[in-house]
Amino acid sequence: MEIVLSKADLHVHTTASDGTASAREVLAHVAQHTDLRVIAITDHDTIAGAREAQRIANAYGIEVIVGEEVSTRDGHLLALFLEEELPPGRSLSETAAAARAQGALVVAPHPFGYLVRSVGRTGAFGLGLRAERLWVGLVDAVETWNAGLWSSRTNARAARLAAAWGLPAVGGSDAHHLPTLGLGYTLFPGRTPADLRQALLCGRTRAAGALWGVRHSAEAGALIAWRGLSRRQIRAEQICATTRADRAKPVTSTIEPGGPTGAR
Repeated sequence: MEIVLSKADLHVHTTASDGTASAREVLAHVAQHTDLRVIAITDHDTIAGAREAQRIANAYGIEVIVGEEVSTRDGHLLALFLEEELPPGRSLSETAAAARAQGALVVAPHPFGYLVRSVGRTGAFGLGLRAERLWVGLVDAVETWNAGLWSSRTNARAARLAAAWGLPAVGGSDAHHLPTLGLGYTLFPGRTPADLRQALLCGRTRAAGALWGVRHSAEAGALIAWRGLSRRQIRAEQICATTRADRAKPVTSTIEPGGPTGAR
């Protein structure tokens, strides 16, 4: 019997955090330009974008996992199959426990990434074999292919760690703009998020893909910067509009008709 393998991108951002495309735009692009069957929306410290994507996903023929990239004190942590949002700022162990309490799976994303908060490089866990013994026991899988990293060597190091500790491997694009969707992906037997979950629990996933490269990195950086500038401009215009409205309000005098107290 032939085993059907499907592709899932388990690391995607939208405008709900620092991505540059809405949930609807992400789904439309995935449906039209990729062969992905499943995606996980993993915005930073919010599941609003994931919930919106899951709500409208049927119209695009794509299945969506509600996820979150949580900013723990010890680095970023991906939580997949969430029901409720996880707050940032807690330790990795506290966050992992809170995720599992609601039935979620936890993944170490880009564990050795240089320019991002990574559990293998930042916080109390630091580097080295002793540090690995601390955090590998807290995760269900390791992101061994992150398309957004500058060097494939950090992905290779993550792959070696996952193999050494017997942890499942996952891949994700870490997409912040549409052209990078699907550049990193997870191969799994089956077709659905339930199949993917089972494959993760059984260690039957594979990670693969390509890196963003200089062009896509430059495009994403420019779009993110432009979006941040637009947000600041909108906020400045709102403040100016409020100030103009306040100045336009008529001034109500509190002085009695007879003049100030004591005046005759």
